[in-house]
Amino acid sequence: MKMVIIGGGPAGRAAALELARLENEVILIEKSDLGGTCLNKGCMVVCGLNDVARFLNDAANFQNQEVLKLNYKFSYKNMAHGIKTTLSKIRHITEKETLEAGVKIIYAPAYFQKGLLYVEGEPIEYDKLIIATGGRPFIPPIDGAENAITYQDILNLEEVPEKLLIVGSGIIATEFASIFSSMGSEVHILCRNNFLSNLDQEVKEYVVKNLLKDIKIHEKVDTTKITRSGALTSRGQMEGLVLLATGIVPNSQLVSDLVITGKRGEIVVNERMETSAPGIYAAGDVIGGMGTTPVARMEGIVAAHNAAGIEKKANYEHLPYAISLDYDVAFLSSGKKSSLDGENYSQMIEGKIPGSAGPGSFWRVLSSNTGFTKTMVDIETGSIQELSSIAPGARYNMAYLSLLMRIHRKTYDFDHFVETHPSTDSIYKLMRFFAKY
Repeated sequence: MKMVIIGGGPAGRAAALELARLENEVILIEKSDLGGTCLNKGCMVVCGLNDVARFLNDAANFQNQEVLKLNYKFSYKNMAHGIKTTLSKIRHITEKETLEAGVKIIYAPAYFQKGLLYVEGEPIEYDKLIIATGGRPFIPPIDGAENAITYQDILNLEEVPEKLLIVGSGIIATEFASIFSSMGSEVHILCRNNFLSNLDQEVKEYVVKNLLKDIKIHEKVDTTKITRSGALTSRGQMEGLVLLATGIVPNSQLVSDLVITGKRGEIVVNERMETSAPGIYAAGDVIGGMGTTPVARMEGIVAAHNAAGIEKKANYEHLPYAISLDYDVAFLSSGKKSSLDGENYSQMIEGKIPGSAGPGSFWRVLSSNTGFTKTMVDIETGSIQELSSIAPGARYNMAYLSLLMRIHRKTYDFDHFVETHPSTDSIYKLMRFFAKY
């Protein structure tokens, strides 16, 4: 069959590669660069920035402990250039892999006219169509919002801003706050509601106290006006460059007349990634879902399978998340809300433990900042209900725990667990403890 995918981000590219593997004729249409937001503006940019931020934090720690005496000069402009160069190389590799898989790539905007798909004025026929056009930064209706920047502008800065005001309260706001604080900015986070509301309260408190200690966090603050030099808030005027980290809007305008969309413009799909239009599927940020690259890839593969006639459903259970700070902050949940007031709370046991000393945390022992791990388990069934971990490499451990929870492994299965040593993973210690029950 002839399959067309619009959008070359994680969801679209995953769908294209899977359909090519299934021996379909595949055309991938991308108006800009392969890799989508993750590679070009988001996750990979944060990786590049955070590697430097962590180095600066380590350098400061070693100097405070008189282990090293360093004299170095940090250049934001040179760092940004290096990140752009690296991203270009990754894009080249990504394109090469996609072409070698048998996918035809067309770099041009797509559009519909009278229900027909066109690219560069030429109609494109297809048997099945997958929309994976991603999302863009949400710009709240604040007076002067055009004076603010978003994550798309980060690499265009000439230098580290002396003062940075971040409007937002989620993962993106937190990561950029940590990065720029480490690079020398005076950072304020302006939250309309509560900061990191999806985190366990104790985990959040550890993050704020130990990983964001030089950052001022203002909760329940309204930002009413933005200027080039600052922002007017419900608590007064604040000076600094304003960064909006207020969420993502789906790029669904292309097909808004073809499929049903929701209140925020998200394309409405079922668990098979089918839209309201026969033969048209959608995946990734354009459906307004979880907003992570691994989930987008999963959705793209589900869409590809169903487009090819292979029934598959998206599984959103036990999804792992991570925040890239000086340590990784990783967490997942079964999706069930465990409450102190819940009727089954007597079966729920909470376990928590400080992080271990080891690779990446050895030199933090003296400052009592080795991380923190917490879990909630059903003591009768051995089910892991909630899990959070702050440690070097916590994101990797959480991915495997997610798999174990998806295949219904219990705490008692960890009685056979042997860890790799030395390790900063404290999860296995808690699991081994609960395995005895």
